[in-house]
Amino acid sequence: MTDVAQPPSDADDQPALTPHAQIRHAVMLVNPLSGSVGPRAAGEAEALLGQYDLRAEVVSFEGGNFDQIIADAFAAKPDVIFVLAGDGTARSVASKAKPDGPMIAPLPGGTMNMLPKALYGTADWKLALKRALEEGEPQAVSGGEVEGEYFYCAAILGSPALWAPAREAMRTGKIKLAWQYGRRALKRAFSGRLRFALDGGEKRRTEALVLISPMISKAMEDPIGLEAAAMDPSDATQAFRLAATALFSDWRHDPAVSTRPAKRIEVRARSKIPAVIDGEPLLLKPEAVIRFVPKAFKALAPKPPSAEDSI
Repeated sequence: MTDVAQPPSDADDQPALTPHAQIRHAVMLVNPLSGSVGPRAAGEAEALLGQYDLRAEVVSFEGGNFDQIIADAFAAKPDVIFVLAGDGTARSVASKAKPDGPMIAPLPGGTMNMLPKALYGTADWKLALKRALEEGEPQAVSGGEVEGEYFYCAAILGSPALWAPAREAMRTGKIKLAWQYGRRALKRAFSGRLRFALDGGEKRRTEALVLISPMISKAMEDPIGLEAAAMDPSDATQAFRLAATALFSDWRHDPAVSTRPAKRIEVRARSKIPAVIDGEPLLLKPEAVIRFVPKAFKALAPKPPSAEDSI
């Protein structure tokens, strides 16, 4: 753990910390091997944090002992923990904070960066750090939980979850890679349909279920639940059209999509359910329950969140 040296006091040259939150002590966790971080990030973070009037420590994930490093960060009882790492690490730290823990600022250091982009509206971690320090305030972030895994942006359940890598490759201009991912997804499509029920209602069947947090849903203004979107393509042609719609335009206008808010979602399939939560792929059990968490953790972010990736 490296303490950041404070510069000579000169109030005129020193950038002001946000007036909306008390920040006296900060810890920043950096994974130099993650996504877009790089080996110089820890040193750059120390230089940036050193410009502000606060006590800051920068810790690099080295040696693979992630759990202990995260535990030590919480044990230090800082006002805020910045996380410059992959999407999975950011989710892990946020889920450990809970509503009564320190503020969390997940900076864009992963591949998809769904949560950082939603909070700060940028994929530039230095700009996100600046916005958090100078404009941030404590914000309750809602989300969802399934099998002990938390998500704060969106979860995709069912075979179309396999489209997520193709969508990200397309957005970053990797057309050939997107095509390869797309072909793989089409081959696995229709391998099994989902049965689901919203808030104890009637059971329905669908090809895929998308659950979107209020923070980034264009259709919800208040945190009353997860937006549950059932996608029901009737054949391969319609499935391809729906996939293209999800890539390039507002998919809610597609006639094969229906949405409504829900606080408890029960899902069942004949085999394990492919899923992507906040950009991280995983397999759920054949029977799963997803619950809405109205106050999952406190973020340090401008208000309202920038929500660059609203969906």
